[in-house]
Amino acid sequence: MSIFINKNTKVITQGITGKTGQFHTEKCQEYANGKNCFVAGVNPKKAGEKIFDIPIYASVKEAAQQTGATVSVIYVPPAGAAAAIWEAIDADLDLAICITEGIPVRDMLEVRNKMKAKEAAGGKKTLLLGPQLPGPDHTRRNQNRHHARSYPPQRPHWRGVALRHPDL
Repeated sequence: MSIFINKNTKVITQGITGKTGQFHTEKCQEYANGKNCFVAGVNPKKAGEKIFDIPIYASVKEAAQQTGATVSVIYVPPAGAAAAIWEAIDADLDLAICITEGIPVRDMLEVRNKMKAKEAAGGKKTLLLGPQLPGPDHTRRNQNRHHARSYPPQRPHWRGVALRHPDL
């Protein structure tokens, strides 16, 4: 296993304008290098606006091209989460972290099948963590956190942790 995030990781927040996306993005920005890490948000209806001084784009592909982001954290409700996951994968990001729980199994099977077809056709592989995953934490020398835990993080350590927890 390798470290998925570090102090130079650039992150897109899908669902940044929703209550959960705002809350967790703000908490992650407050931690260590998070202010420099979160570089874009995505909401097609609010493109061109800013939240927490983070520009909002209409699509993940546009956000990635404009900012150089390689990771997306997804805080989209269950009904639209599979489409948001696929949008991150289709944008050729390295990592997509989905926080959403309660996504219909059928929707996730469709995403998995599209991912396999994309890889079989020679497309770029995107690592998907989740759904229903609080996210990775890399606190080595106060680097970054990209997860949904609202309590204070652990002291700096030398390990990266990817958590799977059924309730946030």
